[in-house]
Amino acid sequence: MVRYVIRRLLWAVVLFLAVTILTFLMFFVIPVDPAKLVAGKAATPAQVQHVAHELYLDRPLYVQYGHYLKELVWNHSLGYSYGNRQSVNSIISQAAPVTAALVFGGAILWLLVAIPIGIYSALRPRSKGDRVAMVGVLAGISAHPVWVGYMLSLIVGYKLNLLPIQGYCNLRGASEGQTCGGPYDWFMHMLLPWITFAILYAAFYVRMIRSSVMETLNEDYVRTARAKGAPERTVIRRHALRNAMLPVVTMLGMDIALALGGAVFVEIVFGLPGLGYWAIQSVFSFDLPIIAGTVIFASIMVILFNLIIDLLYAVIDPRIRLA
Repeated sequence: MVRYVIRRLLWAVVLFLAVTILTFLMFFVIPVDPAKLVAGKAATPAQVQHVAHELYLDRPLYVQYGHYLKELVWNHSLGYSYGNRQSVNSIISQAAPVTAALVFGGAILWLLVAIPIGIYSALRPRSKGDRVAMVGVLAGISAHPVWVGYMLSLIVGYKLNLLPIQGYCNLRGASEGQTCGGPYDWFMHMLLPWITFAILYAAFYVRMIRSSVMETLNEDYVRTARAKGAPERTVIRRHALRNAMLPVVTMLGMDIALALGGAVFVEIVFGLPGLGYWAIQSVFSFDLPIIAGTVIFASIMVILFNLIIDLLYAVIDPRIRLA
């Protein structure tokens, strides 16, 4: 077990270095002079040169990367925004909880919907309920989250006036400049984004769980349990479902990474100030430190989450040997 964890940690370090290198090289792909952005349009050439020296932009590439990595690893600093000189760390510390609430709340919702429907469809294939579920799967896979978000906003939020359609409320209470806050306001403002976020993934998971459960029910150990006289409920719960959920755990780890990218669309539609919202705004203003910071932070979270999923997978399936 210890050797397995060490190998996974070393691989996580390799992935982290690869992400930092690729993200750092992004600064040189975009045809923008960072020193001019920081110095301003009215800056003289001497002022631009001074800013470039402060930002290490007049050093060789490997020196710039070494300084960037040192600041990131030792000082835990992602730099400062070119636009307002605000710390990228502070921006991410405010945006990350919003994206985390969206992603994990959506994941809980799509699992609560997909698991029972997928199991029901697998146990009663070709029934009316199964056919209705498969039609819903097709609709969910085909619909784009932006379209779903706007339709939910129009129908549920605007016409029925049941839920708010824009903005974000702090879970702990109203902060400065906000008119809402607290658990209830937070939940009501997040409900439509969660539903939008969950529709696409719930459709995928219903189809995957249905297929996995149907395949597991035809395995030899399930037939053996039935032949020994085990109750059908016990056979399904202890033998079929436990093994059928293994692909779900594996896919969940990978889908969290996709969900971080998909969160951009939902955050834009509902005006949530999350990582995706800040990344999009920074692209338009060429604020490279914020872009790099959000990419690196999201990548670290994905690496850590996949490590947890790998360990959880090994706990669920005792057949996996952690040599």
